[in-house]
Amino acid sequence: MSEIQASDEAKPSIYKRRWGDRKDGRLLRSIEPIAIFSLYIMNTRNDANNSVSDCVELSAIDKYVHKKRQQGFEGFNVMYVLVAAYVRTVSQKPGINRFINGHRIYARNNIEVSLMVKKKLALNAPETMFKFFFKPEYTINDVYKDMHEKIYSYQNEPDSDVSDDLDNFLNRIIRFPRWILRLVMRLLYKLDYHGLIPQSLLALSPFHGSMVLSSMGSLGVPSVFHHLYNFGNVPMFITFSTNRHENEVKADGKIHKKHYLDFNITMDDRICDGQYYSTALHEFKKYIKNPELLELPPKEVIDDIP
Repeated sequence: MSEIQASDEAKPSIYKRRWGDRKDGRLLRSIEPIAIFSLYIMNTRNDANNSVSDCVELSAIDKYVHKKRQQGFEGFNVMYVLVAAYVRTVSQKPGINRFINGHRIYARNNIEVSLMVKKKLALNAPETMFKFFFKPEYTINDVYKDMHEKIYSYQNEPDSDVSDDLDNFLNRIIRFPRWILRLVMRLLYKLDYHGLIPQSLLALSPFHGSMVLSSMGSLGVPSVFHHLYNFGNVPMFITFSTNRHENEVKADGKIHKKHYLDFNITMDDRICDGQYYSTALHEFKKYIKNPELLELPPKEVIDDIP
């Protein structure tokens, strides 16, 4: 059973909580009627899955990763660039950080990214799901600081203190007969529908958050299209791999070996329209191709609609 660890939570929403808001987000009250109606046509996230596959050439990222390691950022890699690029994109395109529960659309209070980390690259090695809370004004250095300490501690310190609250909860309930477990899940679905799951569980749950990131390259396979989960409210899953190389013939007839970052994004189509997703993807790729842009905080953080 995987363990779950949550970092310190980011600052609360600047909006005063109103009737209809949830612990993890505020109800969007200016959504177009067609968008609200679509929630009843596509009842679950897997009814509304959209996927996109894309890539970027890695030379700029490779140089940046080398520079950061030379500056003392131990273990710095492409994962930190991707997470920082996502955080910066949310700061400019907050619509991709919305979520759906109970046939309503909410703007999430925090930026919450989850990823699975194995103790070591071995078949039966233990693994844990880390969940991080970021602020939209974070730089890539802030992202690295929040993530690296916990990941490094888990992988390199045998006695590192990793929270196991969720595992303790699950270890207790799985002892019950299957029919009781089915009732427990029905209860959790019902509580989630009405926004009544305790904050302590929301903070730990990898099924509630902004995005889940997974490295396929570390497993030695190409990037896959990962499904979304109907339980919880995560609207986006990003998988990536840096294993692809290609030989390209230039105009001068010389062959150059290119190294690519491949990534696949699965997203909930209901939280924003195609044009918004398209501009967010361009924003995301801009930061991946130019990671130096992530060294400084954004000039402005854009708020989502009321």
